[in-house]
Amino acid sequence: MTRMLRGLLFGCGILCMVVFACAASLTAQSRPRRSSNPHHDAGAAKPAERADIARFRRRVDAALSQDGAANGLWGILVTDSATGEVLYDRSSADHFTPASNAKLFTTALALATLGPDYRVRTTIATSGTVDANGLLDGDLVLIGRGDANLSNRNFPYEKKVERDGPPEKILAELADAVAARGVKEISGDVVADDSLFQLERSPTGWTVDDILWPYGAAVSAIAVNDNVFTLDVRPGALAGDPATTSLNPVSDFYTIENLIRTGPRGSEQKLSVVREPGSRLIRVSGTMPEGGPARVLTIAVEEPAEYAANLLARLLETRGIHVHGVARALHAIVVNDLAISPANHPTNTILAEHTSLPLAEDIRLTNKNSENLHAELQLLLAAHEKAGATNYEQAEKYASEFFRAAAIADGDVALSDGSGLSRRDLVTPRAVVQLLRYAASQPWGELYRSSLPVAGEDGTLTDRMKNTSAAGRIFAKTGTFEHVNALSGYATTLSGAHLTFSILGNNNNFPAQTVDGVLDAIAVAMVEELGPAPVVNRRSKGCGGSAGC
Repeated sequence: MTRMLRGLLFGCGILCMVVFACAASLTAQSRPRRSSNPHHDAGAAKPAERADIARFRRRVDAALSQDGAANGLWGILVTDSATGEVLYDRSSADHFTPASNAKLFTTALALATLGPDYRVRTTIATSGTVDANGLLDGDLVLIGRGDANLSNRNFPYEKKVERDGPPEKILAELADAVAARGVKEISGDVVADDSLFQLERSPTGWTVDDILWPYGAAVSAIAVNDNVFTLDVRPGALAGDPATTSLNPVSDFYTIENLIRTGPRGSEQKLSVVREPGSRLIRVSGTMPEGGPARVLTIAVEEPAEYAANLLARLLETRGIHVHGVARALHAIVVNDLAISPANHPTNTILAEHTSLPLAEDIRLTNKNSENLHAELQLLLAAHEKAGATNYEQAEKYASEFFRAAAIADGDVALSDGSGLSRRDLVTPRAVVQLLRYAASQPWGELYRSSLPVAGEDGTLTDRMKNTSAAGRIFAKTGTFEHVNALSGYATTLSGAHLTFSILGNNNNFPAQTVDGVLDAIAVAMVEELGPAPVVNRRSKGCGGSAGC
């Protein structure tokens, strides 16, 4: 019995040893084997972040941790232009208000739709006749077709805006041409026809505060001198005297109520300008110090066609052409959502004509100088030429089709205007980068890139990033209004990498100049830290890296 018990215990022990041995073997087999090939190990583990990207990330973190910036919202996307590789991504799929970065979309749309050589004709026509005595029996009609440069601006744009002659220079040349046709008298009215587009002077999302100043100038198919005029204000000779004012161009369209008084020598200058919506009375008030400098106030025209008609009538009168009628505007008659222009009849006799410079010149001005009115007209013109659009709703629909063609994700762009002044505009950083990549691949891509401000050199970046490594290496569109700052475009780094990027900042409650400093710090970090993607030596397994592998 004892022998049997010992034998049974011995057998159980052997069985347990076998079970434990099998379990240990299975456990060992389930563990990953350590390879003797270090390249294999690196491939199995998550690759370490590139050193240049890590350095850039740290500098971005430092810039965004500054007082004020940390409380804002930031969307940033930086990609390698050659490969499309994402080098840095921070909330790139989130929506941000783009401000003037919206012009990137509009100018690309205009180039893609109209082409760099597109030109606009502005004409003076009549359906009446001119007799031997120079009497024009009928109305004289200025027909606007969306030329944003009926001004004294010099082209091509070089570093900054240059002007030559009076602001109504083009309109004066048209008046000269009418006089040269022998017209001495007009029995009818002087009419400014802006009926190419429906009457929408301000897109959705613009505010009442915008429409007094140049950046909010009313949108119209007629745009004389960017739809603005200047009011020159000078202090009186002695303290207590009223200040003097003068308009340029000279016009009686607006009445100026001057309440400005001259203050003591060395006192502070304080001026206020008020114009109620729809009013032609402009009230200026405040004080200017005795012996102090003059101040030039640039004020937007709220009724561009009416203003242009008034200005043209005065120009004709100064050339000895008597006008029996009145100066008035002719706006679109809307039928089934289409704008119909009664004056744009093919039988009209053309008395004078002006042809714009190629679109490429206006694109350059629009992006370099961030011209809002120009961007609005480019959007409307592109949509009108290709889709027959006559209002913003139709133009936005056409723009959406263009965004899809540019491979921008649905829902990533929601624009209510062409300039970015609308507070309803939303874009994602990834949409901006995709647009920039699309533009770079087009035949007009280099023209588009060269239209963007250059850091430290021209346009809205003239005084930014000067004397830094980013000067001359950043080609980017700026964007600024209250609590919104943006910078998007192209960069070439010190190590030769080409980048496409977008930096959008919203809800930043501190001075715009301070926020611009944050954006500039990130741009400089891009240029200094990021390099080309490292070359990877890929060897196929078992071929030893030979040329045939």
